[in-house]
Amino acid sequence: MKQEYLRKIPAVNRLLQTTEIQNILTEYPHDLVVDLINQVLDKKRRDILEETTDPEKLDLSIEGLAREAKEAILAYMAPRLKKVINATGTVLHTNLGRAVLSEKAADALAQIARTYSNLEYDLKEGKRGSRYTLVTDLLCRLTGAEDALVVNNNAAAVLLVLSTLAKGKEVIISRGELVEIGGSFRMHEVMKISGCTLVEVGSTNKTHLYDYENAITSETGLLVKVHTSNYQIVGFSKSVENKELVELAHKYQIPVFEDLGSGVLINLEKYGIAHEPTVQEAVSHGVDLVSFSGDKLLGGPQAGIIVGKKEYIQRLKRNHLLRALRVDKFTLAALEVTLKHYLREEEAMNEIPTLRMLKLTADVIKKRVEKFAQRLKETLNEVEIRVVEGRSMVGGGSLPLEEIPTWLVGVKFNRISTTDAEIQLRQGEVPVICRIQDDELLFDLRTVFPDQEDEILEALLKVNR
Repeated sequence: MKQEYLRKIPAVNRLLQTTEIQNILTEYPHDLVVDLINQVLDKKRRDILEETTDPEKLDLSIEGLAREAKEAILAYMAPRLKKVINATGTVLHTNLGRAVLSEKAADALAQIARTYSNLEYDLKEGKRGSRYTLVTDLLCRLTGAEDALVVNNNAAAVLLVLSTLAKGKEVIISRGELVEIGGSFRMHEVMKISGCTLVEVGSTNKTHLYDYENAITSETGLLVKVHTSNYQIVGFSKSVENKELVELAHKYQIPVFEDLGSGVLINLEKYGIAHEPTVQEAVSHGVDLVSFSGDKLLGGPQAGIIVGKKEYIQRLKRNHLLRALRVDKFTLAALEVTLKHYLREEEAMNEIPTLRMLKLTADVIKKRVEKFAQRLKETLNEVEIRVVEGRSMVGGGSLPLEEIPTWLVGVKFNRISTTDAEIQLRQGEVPVICRIQDDELLFDLRTVFPDQEDEILEALLKVNR
């Protein structure tokens, strides 16, 4: 019986002669098309031999297989990295690309991508220039630092600082600040790779200034403070403020490095968000080098930004490791525009999507949610729609305890399970990522751009067919 069904599967050449595949061949390489057709046919053979599907239900016609092959080819050629709609309410969703660039920053990136640029060419002098000077003045103006350097991410910034200032020496850090970031990358492992010796002081929940002082020896090269931006220790706890650490370190002529992680340039308390240490605060407290991310609360592209004393920044620039960690032209183009937004706080809060989303009040979101819910009720049949009170998250390893009041659209289908609906939305032409709670789909419009509401509606209509 199996052989009978196997004989029905046509040869590749027969599929190649169909109009469906002939049209595909005008756009895509012949070898690729043949390979993907073979994959489709091989799957049919496995389904028959392994009896994973009832053979009677398999479409083994030339027309059906040609359509299936075409779909496989188009799926293969579709972009792997694609636009998704973030309806989770997590503003800095690491899995969804963290910060969204401002319109002006995205335009600058696109312009630089389409042409040549003065990445390493001094237009004034007519000779080789340095990519590292393109945003230095902006970073210094915004943070109050003497000098600045940009590398490809904050882990790279930490690695470069440790390798430059403490290779072969001891680095003192509080046990409570030995953080682990996404992907199981740990601070103490980065220290090991950089060639320095880790000296842990204090306990997990309490570290005192005398713990650091007692650990200082002639081999100490650096005191490190890490802002625990992705978790908090609460209750019976104590940590040493950077100002105190600076005073101690400079007494022994040792530099202090602080990894701030999130990279806030605006005090967000005035916008109803919990306080997060700003870069300016760290610099004003005398911290010698401060590093932070470009794509977290700064709201720009992925980058590791280091600001601080000129003598130390210049040493970083002379480290040959910098070549492996250097930032590219696309990042610099987007970062420059993002930083220029910060020259006026009001512009930064309105133009940078991350900040704009965070400052939205629950009342503003509720009005939008109610309008969208009404549209869904008028369009979708046999679907339960309701407006639900909820919480948004900052995400991206920033402000872990901060839950921002919001309102959600709850959707529950009568014709399909909530789990199946979520899968269809996630695997749609424009993937829509939402939450599931208590057997209901939840959409937080805080992280949905207004022009994406129509796309969500269209995706829900397809699910409900």
